Amino acid sequence: MPGIRTTSVRAALFTAPLVAVALLGTGVAPAGATGSASHHTGKSLTCRGKGVDPDAVVRYRTETVIDAPLSTIWKLQTDVERWPSWQEHVTTSERLDHGPFRAGSAFRWTTPVPPNPVTPATSLDITSTVKQVKRGSCIRWTGPAVGEQLRIDGVHVWNFTKVRGGVRVTTEETHTGEQVEANVPFATEVLSTGLETWLLELKTAAEARAGHR
Repeated sequence: MPGIRTTSVRAALFTAPLVAVALLGTGVAPAGATGSASHHTGKSLTCRGKGVDPDAVVRYRTETVIDAPLSTIWKLQTDVERWPSWQEHVTTSERLDHGPFRAGSAFRWTTPVPPNPVTPATSLDITSTVKQVKRGSCIRWTGPAVGEQLRIDGVHVWNFTKVRGGVRVTTEETHTGEQVEANVPFATEVLSTGLETWLLELKTAAEARAGHR
């Protein structure tokens, strides 16, 4: 569904988005993050009319402006097999299909989870499936993140909008599952840290490719 820096877990992703579980146990947002409140009061993000899980109690939305061409940002985000080259806590990532990144594309990726008060040390195995995509505009993927004594189902939406100064990247993700719903504040904090880190690493990688220091 959808998915970090400081001792973390990221699955926000899950990969679905999940990407999401990120920094279990620390909850310290990385410097430079520009996140919104964990329970955003505005309208949820959508891609081709579909959004995050409306019934999920664990959710987070955030955004940042990246000073780089939209084509560069889009390439980094959708070339999922290269995620480990710029996302510190994505250990492996592989496409499960071939050809253009499109609705129906699927990918499998892993991220380590250190021991914490909720689960033992494990590795999250995340399988994400793209449900909706509009090139250069939005992506929505869903899927499970599975580890020892842990399963999270996520829905992750990304929006990309050209603005003065670059591209505004906005993301929103929801998580459901017995473990995360047992402690919603903690699970939300973990999710928020994962998404903030993802955006920060995307911004850093895209601006470096664009020649910024």
